[in-house]
Amino acid sequence: MLLGPITIASLLVWGERRLLALFQERHGPNRIGILGLGQLPADILKMFFKQDWIPPFADKFVFVLAPAIIMSTSLLSFMVIPAAPGFVVLDSEIGLLIFLALSSLGAYSVVLAGWSSNNKYALLGGLRAAGQMLGYEVFMGLSIMGVAARAGSFNLSKIVESQTGCWNILPQILGFVIFYIAALAETHRTPFDLAEAESELVAGFHAEYSGLKFGMFFVGEYVGVTLMSAMMTVLFLGGWQGPLLPPVVWFTIKTCLLICSFVLVRGTLPRLRYDQLIVMGWKYLLPLALFNLLVTAGVILW
Repeated sequence: MLLGPITIASLLVWGERRLLALFQERHGPNRIGILGLGQLPADILKMFFKQDWIPPFADKFVFVLAPAIIMSTSLLSFMVIPAAPGFVVLDSEIGLLIFLALSSLGAYSVVLAGWSSNNKYALLGGLRAAGQMLGYEVFMGLSIMGVAARAGSFNLSKIVESQTGCWNILPQILGFVIFYIAALAETHRTPFDLAEAESELVAGFHAEYSGLKFGMFFVGEYVGVTLMSAMMTVLFLGGWQGPLLPPVVWFTIKTCLLICSFVLVRGTLPRLRYDQLIVMGWKYLLPLALFNLLVTAGVILW
């Protein structure tokens, strides 16, 4: 369960550039190796040999701790995700709640990185991330309560099994759209990359990071994208269910297609203003998530 996310996240460093190039009709990495595949080891070597510098004005302990938090919380979340029947590390009855708790803790990484850097741009990025989290965490949790209500459980394996014959994306299409938007905000991806807006904050919360610590933020983002795609597969796309092919293969195919959609969004949409994200979250998505939960509860009772 650790090998899969780490491998996919590493390949995404190359895969995202190739997909963006395809979407925008230009050349992607094509100089190092076949189809530019050598770009991945080149980037890894660069991160290993780049000077791992800690600013003298930074809070050193918190500065070093921050990138480790995003990696650890993202990877720990995979322990509750079932990739196939019986293929899960922790088949917990509160698996969905564990996922929500760990994803919330991941926000500390960005906030602490911005604060500990003792840099005004980094601090603004951290403050944006904190406000952003308050905006999306509430409706993200509510958007998947309809799925839990239909399955009658917070156990992710039981949620997958409850989708036999009808995937949740059909009756819970509104919940899926809301959760997808929240997933973009959770992973700080375009159009919600406000915490690291290069044109405004000069990379924001990780402005002072270099070397392997920057690499942990970099890979941690891709691990987060993989996690959110896997979770949407489990909650809305029937998890491992599918004809002919082995369950793990179906789970991987669905997850990879959702990852590609994250890249497509990045290649097409502009960044929102900060106030637009907050207004959209509290005024529109939160009421829609509550409406979806209310309708779901009414149908179940009926």
